[in-house]
Parts: sequence; C-alpha cells; structure tokens
Amino acid sequence: MDRIDRLAAQLGDGLKRVGAQVSTAESCTGGGIAEAITRIPGSSAWFEAGYVTYSNAQKTRQLDVCSELFASVGAVSQEVVEAMVRGAQAHSGARYAVAVSGVAGPDGGSAEKPVGTVWLAWGDGERIFSVRKQFAGGRDQVRRQTVEAALTGLLALLAEENPSLG
Repeated sequence: MDRIDRLAAQLGDGLKRVGAQVSTAESCTGGGIAEAITRIPGSSAWFEAGYVTYSNAQKTRQLDVCSELFASVGAVSQEVVEAMVRGAQAHSGARYAVAVSGVAGPDGGSAEKPVGTVWLAWGDGERIFSVRKQFAGGRDQVRRQTVEAALTGLLALLAEENPSLG
C-alpha cells in the first residue's frame, strides 16, 4: 500500500468514526483526490461527491465561484479555492471538503505563479483553511504531491488541527 492509499484509508477510518462525509472540488488534479478516496473499499459510506471543475466556467456553474474572481485574482488563488470548498459543501451536503487549483505544468506558469504553484483549501462546516504550496517536479509529481497534501490536510482537520500548517 503506497502513501496515498494509506492516507485515504486513514481518512475513511476517521470519517466513519465521526459519522461524516467528504467531498472534493478539483482542478489541477483532475479527480485524483476523489480517485484516491474511492480506491478504498467501503468509501461509499463516507465519500459524498467529487467535482472536477477544470475550466473556470465549470467552477462557476458547478460550485458557484463568482466569475469576477478569475479576472481579479485568477483561478489559482486563495479566493477561488475557498469558494470551491464552500460550493462543494453546499452542493453535496458533506461536512468536510477539500479544493485544489494550481499550475501542474509543464506550461501555464508565470512569474507570480510558476509551475508547481497550488492553492488548497479545506472546509469543516463553517471553518475554512487555505494555503499556497510550491511543489517541485514535473506534472505527475506536482499532481501527486497535491493529492497527498489534500488528504493530509483532511486528516489534520479531522484531528481538530489547522491543515494549512502542515
């Protein structure tokens, strides 16, 4: 069992313990977080929904992200991932949610947001935490590190810790 499988299994155990469900709102990972979670047998008891909103239009349509945010702060931003988390919680009814938006590469980076820049946000009811990460490596490595960080953050949230500190 690899690290991501272990994290997803621990997440399932924790969610079952508290009787809660989780949803994902993903851009740069393309559903990788939801796939990792649903790889665990029995995940239907604690995984509610996954939203793969790769385009800005789908972030707005599926998760109610205000379209003006894309022009003002860009899709890879704190404001957008926090709105994605709120949208995932509202539409799914899940207590917990995670959202990610980033530049996985190899293209698309800028001086302000180079390849490997990823914003993550986690929600637990009304509480939302977010953090900007700078991951190294190629596209697959950035996406894998993002999935790991998303799951690790959900585990921290379940432990009543601030996931943005990890």
